[in-house]
Amino acid sequence: MNADNPRVGSARSEAEELLAASADWDLSPSRHLHYKDILMQQIDQDHTAPGEKPAVPSRRRLPRLGLVLPAVSLALAGALVITFSHGGHGSAPAAGSAASGPARVNSATATLDRIAAAAMKTDAAPVAENQFVYIRRLARENKGAFGGPVVLGATHKEEAWMAQKPGPVTTTGWLRSSGKDAVMPGQLVPSTFATPVRPGLWYPTYAWLAQLPADPDALLEVLYNQTTVEDGESKDEAVFRGIGDLLGSVIMPPATASALYKAVARVPGVTWIPDAVDAAGRHGIGITHQDSGSATRSVLIFDKDTLAYLGSQAYFTDGGATTRGTRGDVLFGVDAVMARGVVDRHGEVPPESAG
Repeated sequence: MNADNPRVGSARSEAEELLAASADWDLSPSRHLHYKDILMQQIDQDHTAPGEKPAVPSRRRLPRLGLVLPAVSLALAGALVITFSHGGHGSAPAAGSAASGPARVNSATATLDRIAAAAMKTDAAPVAENQFVYIRRLARENKGAFGGPVVLGATHKEEAWMAQKPGPVTTTGWLRSSGKDAVMPGQLVPSTFATPVRPGLWYPTYAWLAQLPADPDALLEVLYNQTTVEDGESKDEAVFRGIGDLLGSVIMPPATASALYKAVARVPGVTWIPDAVDAAGRHGIGITHQDSGSATRSVLIFDKDTLAYLGSQAYFTDGGATTRGTRGDVLFGVDAVMARGVVDRHGEVPPESAG
């Protein structure tokens, strides 16, 4: 789509129609609120005069088809290349805030300390620059009409291949979905940026993750500095959700994973849930975050025995933009990480991850 596209006049209605269709890929990650953000960005780009710089999106999550495809015209589906733009970073937590201070001693902190200790005992071989991190997930997402009641779709399979090149690069990965109502089922689709990017929170290669601070407070400062905020969420919720996107999309060095879990405990508003269920029906321990400044709430789910990351849930909070007239939180997405591996080519599936 571009400024010369003769279909620009109908871009809004087509995109809104797609928003009402199924978008059963994954949470990132980004979800119903993010669909609206992507939609508005695409419309802004379509109406941008030649030579004029388009608006910079507020946030870009890790590549998940459900976050971007609903904003793409059906007329372009046959030759689709998913393109992201990237913007500036958000601000670091204020001095003296809970994000930069000591973790509170509560159930969430104690649980996350246990998870961090377990993460240090795991094995993760370094991923080479010419390889891809493979992730397979199950997911259910809202397929209700935009602005209407939440309607969870069927469980779908999605696969992602994350590139590892040091950059700058424009193509950071590849995506494929399958299952009933899947978006472009079976097609391998590239995830690209409009301009080249280097490794970072927006392009988290294994090498970048390995060089992050092992000190939880220093690591959290990096995350706050590199996280931007969408309408309807607080900075703390944005950071917490971004951490969830990382957990569901990468292979992480054990020391980094351990520090990350300790950093989560330092995000204000983090609490513990004794039981949460992922998209595969697996019950686990939930770590959630919610504050009055956010219209959404995320839940990270961990195995009760091994403490390994299982998946996530996403809720509209009471009074959220798409849940008017309802009481209590409304689940609008859930996923489950089923396999991780390393391959030499995108589209290739590790033998132990087949299925």
